[in-house]
Amino acid sequence: MTISRRQLLAGSTASAAVYAMPLRAQAQERGIDAYEFGVRANTEADQSQVLQRAIDEAVRRDRPLFLSPGVYRAHDLVLPGGSRLIGAAGPTRIVFSGGRALISARTDGPVSLSGLTLNAGNLPLSADGLVDFNDVKGLRIFNCFVNGANGNAISLNRCEGDVQGCHITDAADNALFCLDSKLAIRGNIIAKSGNGGIRVWRSSKQDDGSTVEGNMIEDTQARAGGDGQNGNAINIYRAAHVTVRNNVIRRAAFSAIRGNAASHIQMTGNQCFALEEVAIYSEFDFEDALIADNIVDTAAMGIAVTNMDQGGHGAVVRNNFIRNVVNKRPQGGPDSFGVGIGVEADTVVTLNSIENAPTMGISIGYGKYLRNVTASGNLVRKTGIGIGVSVVEGAGAAAITDNIIKDASQGAIVGMAWDKAATGDLTQGGAEKFPQLRLSGNKVS
Repeated sequence: MTISRRQLLAGSTASAAVYAMPLRAQAQERGIDAYEFGVRANTEADQSQVLQRAIDEAVRRDRPLFLSPGVYRAHDLVLPGGSRLIGAAGPTRIVFSGGRALISARTDGPVSLSGLTLNAGNLPLSADGLVDFNDVKGLRIFNCFVNGANGNAISLNRCEGDVQGCHITDAADNALFCLDSKLAIRGNIIAKSGNGGIRVWRSSKQDDGSTVEGNMIEDTQARAGGDGQNGNAINIYRAAHVTVRNNVIRRAAFSAIRGNAASHIQMTGNQCFALEEVAIYSEFDFEDALIADNIVDTAAMGIAVTNMDQGGHGAVVRNNFIRNVVNKRPQGGPDSFGVGIGVEADTVVTLNSIENAPTMGISIGYGKYLRNVTASGNLVRKTGIGIGVSVVEGAGAAAITDNIIKDASQGAIVGMAWDKAATGDLTQGGAEKFPQLRLSGNKVS
């Protein structure tokens, strides 16, 4: 086919129009430069009033507001619905000059922050967070740096949206506190939080549906003390149907992931290192937890599924790798230590690999708190007791089958009376005394 010069020119013109469209879209997305409204960087003068006028005018025009690189001193900025505040990631810095909060919003409209560095300078806050958002639908916080908050860095109350690609450090309380919200929290880096990394809470037991995925969280402290309410890298409280997956967590005063009264929670594919208490915890009034494909290396206890006495029941603990639990009582109180996995009610424990658990590889039940537990196909190595199972009066049924137990110095499978061994090694005989137990196919060496 022969192409004429006219056809070629026509095609070139059409192509130019196609390529011009993204350029116009980019210019539109960049929005209005705050400089046009008299906002000035790198000055000691507080920019709050002039910046607030710029924000309001950009919303009125339905355009993003762009802040050029530089330092802006401000406080108590209020974002109306439709606000889009954009900076150059890293160089655009808004420094808190003191007040209730640095940025707040109370609107059912969308709000977006991207490419901003928000520096609190550890000045006192009277709001719930340095960034304090309430009732925002269509929330987006993307690629922001938040540091030095004297309280919560970001507080989200009854919000829906996503927090992604942010770097949050040195919050005196929590890096990200979410109450009664529905959020996608992905790909953030969080370090040196005073009491918690990410908290997804509900004011009462309710469906939530948030996702906490692909975050890196390090050095979570417990400055406010307590026996587990603080010091957790990720804490899910009374929120149902939350997914916590593929996070990397290092060094927390208590747990890497703590689900408290959190039903239908999924904790999968997480890597958890150097925890001072239970690495992954599902506790109190919950049902149906999935804890699978996680790696735990160095903790006082690997995985705990507990509190049958308060309604906690129903879990699958599958295909987790647990190494190097330490023989040291957690700082928070009476929780077990030196144990790989501990479960109580209506739980399947299968295909897990546990190594170097000086107290016990798998603990099934605690006193009378045992009901319908199956432990099968697990590999347990280098432990005190390999698998301990409660045999006190009132303890329920357990099936312990087809596990491989090697180098258990205090017995492969042992009946327990609370914290104390009540039998010898049941793989050598005596299991027939406990009709509620079924042992078969276990290989011991």
